[in-house]
Amino acid sequence: MLVPLVRALGAAAVLAAVCGTGAACATASGTGHRTAGQTGTRDGTGHDAAGPTGRGGAPDDEPFFVAPGSHAARQATTWRAAGRTADAHLMDRIAARPQAEWLTGPHPEAAVQDRTTAAARHRRTAVLVAYYIPQRDCGAHSAGGAPSAAAYRAWIDAFAAGLGDRDAYVVVEPDAVPHTVAGCAQVVPAERYALLAYAVDRLGRQSGTRVYLDAGNPGWIPDPARLVGPLRSSGVTRADGVALNVSNFHADRTTSSYGKRLSGLLGGTRLVIDTSRNGNGPHLGPGTDLWCNPPGRALGRPPTRRTGDPLIDAYLWIKRPGESDGTCRGGPAAGRWWPSYALDLAANAHD
Repeated sequence: MLVPLVRALGAAAVLAAVCGTGAACATASGTGHRTAGQTGTRDGTGHDAAGPTGRGGAPDDEPFFVAPGSHAARQATTWRAAGRTADAHLMDRIAARPQAEWLTGPHPEAAVQDRTTAAARHRRTAVLVAYYIPQRDCGAHSAGGAPSAAAYRAWIDAFAAGLGDRDAYVVVEPDAVPHTVAGCAQVVPAERYALLAYAVDRLGRQSGTRVYLDAGNPGWIPDPARLVGPLRSSGVTRADGVALNVSNFHADRTTSSYGKRLSGLLGGTRLVIDTSRNGNGPHLGPGTDLWCNPPGRALGRPPTRRTGDPLIDAYLWIKRPGESDGTCRGGPAAGRWWPSYALDLAANAHD
């Protein structure tokens, strides 16, 4: 799993919240997720029409926040100045889309507060990723995380404090459940699931927050029944849903089919799907690292809540396109910006 670099937000405390090496409860609605802070009309898909109104604003067609100063935006500016106008135009395909902010370092509160405040100022919703579980990534490209269970619970408390009552989608701990199901030797399953349940419950107490627990992708744990017990132990029935395909490349149809099987086993759990780089589906070449900077990939469906599917709350760009998956296929360290890879993703995009 890649640790995306958190973009500079202009405050030293925010920079301290990110990885230096790269990478009271609202009432439930009839759809099984919280409606606090959301007053949009229904869109016929079984959940609110695109766009929470926020704190007194009008509904927006696409509510997610596009942060200024992203790697892609800066790259486009640089290329325009250098006369690479066509490449800059392609890079705008990334820069103009809302992408998640990953919180990966020990002090998340200031970064979360700054991002959600900026989003609220524009009557938009921030998309955030909580990525600090102990033994993160099972020691692989994005190894790290909290040094202890107590430190992690304190980190989640700080994250929640940063959210306040502002609107946010929070994806909880990509890979944490699938890694455990797959047999990560560094992890005690019951302890990890208890920490995830704490995160789901604590973050879910924030009135404007929707919480989605990561559940991997169709290629990792092909039989979704294997995830049911671990996800239940991790608090999924108290979350707003699960996140699928984070930092991966599986096509929308494949992922939604897998998600619906999983949802049925969980009694109707809702879904968000990462579409950031799945425009050409997964790489089918030889090797075991097909997830790591595969060639020939493309940007996927732009972020939206207008999914046309009553079970899918949103398509999101959770992985930030153009940030490396790790030191494979000539890439830089996980989370580092890789302009040539970003350019290929944009050039290959179908939208």
